Amino acid sequence: MLLRVNDLHAAYGDIKVLKGVELDISEGEIVCLLGANGAGKSTLMRVISGILRPLGGRITFQEREITHQRPDDIVRLGISQVPEGRQIFAKLTVMQNLLLGAYTRKNRRADSKEMFDMAFKLFPVLQERLKQKAGTLSGGEQQMLAISRALMSRPQLLLLDEPSLGLAPIVVKSIFEVVKRLRSQGISILLVEQNVTGALSISDRCYIMETGNITVQGKASELLGKDQVRRKYFGK
Repeated sequence: MLLRVNDLHAAYGDIKVLKGVELDISEGEIVCLLGANGAGKSTLMRVISGILRPLGGRITFQEREITHQRPDDIVRLGISQVPEGRQIFAKLTVMQNLLLGAYTRKNRRADSKEMFDMAFKLFPVLQERLKQKAGTLSGGEQQMLAISRALMSRPQLLLLDEPSLGLAPIVVKSIFEVVKRLRSQGISILLVEQNVTGALSISDRCYIMETGNITVQGKASELLGKDQVRRKYFGK
């Protein structure tokens, strides 16, 4: 098992957000995490990344406990996150943003060359924008940059939080195709998405969160085809 989350609890002050979450991801899987706004999806991502300390529970990555590891150590171990809203450094160039993504690598120069090549194969437009300030990119290009920056650390597990948010349909389709390509290159994905049909169509398995708990889980293709699940959770 690549990642395992056991009985995870988390809160912001007195507000409990995660209430005993159980989740796992195997190597080579795309797993989507769905649910309404406020269900706890992004909080779970933040806890796995080490940004938010949990109140209780356990997280293991490649059989190693990472529950209380620092965020930079978690990146070094092989987990990288693309946060909701991209959070690129707008005043820095595309190249500078990408180099910041490689800051945890010991051999930055050699690794960066390989990862730059990978980013440019996934998103050729970034090679044309290397000297451009990141804040001047389009929304779709900024999302491409955010994903590429996360890949510069050579992750084994990529946490993608709402990668299609605010993007045109043609760009969303391109982003989802990239997610599938990353899986084919050996990178596992935990995908948080509001685009339910798109997320389920590219995922192997799915978890549905409701008020801090996992309420439904199963194969993505089966959940997509169940009318009762679609009506209750997806409004269709």
